[in-house]
Amino acid sequence: MRLTRGGIAHAAAALSEILRFDAPADQVLSRYFRAHRNLGQGDRAFIAETVFAVLRRKRSLEAAAGSSEPAALVAAALARVLGYSARALGELVDGPLLRRLRQASPAEMAPAVTADLPDWVWERLVQQQGEAQATRIAQGLLRPAPLDLRVNLARIDRASAQAQLAASGIEAAPTPYSPAGLRLAGKPAINRHRLFLEGLVEVQDEGSQLLAWLLAPRRGEMIADYCAGAGGKTLAAAMLMRGTGRIYAMDVSAKRLAALAPRAARAAVTNVQTLLLVDGARAKRLSGKLDRVLVDAPCSGFGTLRRNPDLKWRQKPGAIAELSAKQARILADAARLVKPGGRLVYATCSILQEENEGVAAEFQRANPDFVAISCAELLRTQRIDLDTGERLRLFPHLHGTDGFYAAAFVRNAANGAPEERRDRSGAFA
Repeated sequence: MRLTRGGIAHAAAALSEILRFDAPADQVLSRYFRAHRNLGQGDRAFIAETVFAVLRRKRSLEAAAGSSEPAALVAAALARVLGYSARALGELVDGPLLRRLRQASPAEMAPAVTADLPDWVWERLVQQQGEAQATRIAQGLLRPAPLDLRVNLARIDRASAQAQLAASGIEAAPTPYSPAGLRLAGKPAINRHRLFLEGLVEVQDEGSQLLAWLLAPRRGEMIADYCAGAGGKTLAAAMLMRGTGRIYAMDVSAKRLAALAPRAARAAVTNVQTLLLVDGARAKRLSGKLDRVLVDAPCSGFGTLRRNPDLKWRQKPGAIAELSAKQARILADAARLVKPGGRLVYATCSILQEENEGVAAEFQRANPDFVAISCAELLRTQRIDLDTGERLRLFPHLHGTDGFYAAAFVRNAANGAPEERRDRSGAFA
């Protein structure tokens, strides 16, 4: 859109509210737009793009601008990230600031600054991944995320959904790993498209989709999505079960679970039962009875920084230890629901080992009746060619998905032989 002094001023004002970091950036931005209803669609798009460009690269932009003031950061984002020329910005940005922005060199900045991460996150990544890999991970997280859809294969095949999107002018390509995924070109208003309104597609990152294939529920089974939230992975599992069996969508938040009902109705899913985890009593009745349990645990969300860049500035170092302790408790509680021979999948959208390998390893030490099984092999049985080893590890720079981690376990059967190893017929058996 055309640069205007008013648009730049609104971007700086909205950014000023967001930089308090007292709420998620998208919520604050929505609140700002509601308070300024005179802003047109183009103005809102410009403001959102500029604000999120600042949030992604706040440290390097502060270094280049020599300032943390919102107006200076907006100018820096326009000049150094969004590609506006000095000529376009000349009458709208302070001259000395513009010269400083043009002259600033990444070579003069510290590695954590060029990675646009807090020091403590950068240091952990380097320690855990090595500096070269940490740099690649950080760069991947700086790129805006694509818009992925999950096609509801219980009601329409992927090729048909792709053709219908194309007929309405929306370009989509099959995702490389998820058999149900479509990746859109650009960011069309998919929530107004007929396929979305009729529950034939859902917005879901490809990495998140793959968790349903790791769980691989079979028709007629009883399973649980233990941290269901608003139910994206619940609905993906329901798709694989073709409306049979029962899925318990469990969460501690009644508000999040309430959001699942209209989504399930839209997708024509009828085999989901929500269960609020208040005191654990209702879930306790299911102990040792479920065929499969997915634990997509609450985490730092650092794997989703392409979509939620404000998380890296809002999280504090001490929160990671608290989160990993919470994740361990949740995983232990969820594991009690798994019957002998059943499968347990632990997942996060984090890239930090404390929340991933650390939690999975400690769980296995404390629960020898749960045996690790290879995620690569589980995906191979679903005809998904993705091998990151025994544990699933996804990164934006390698796989084009959000950052995800998953570990899979089978609970030893009563006779000591894991049933998973005798029958891997898959989700569509």
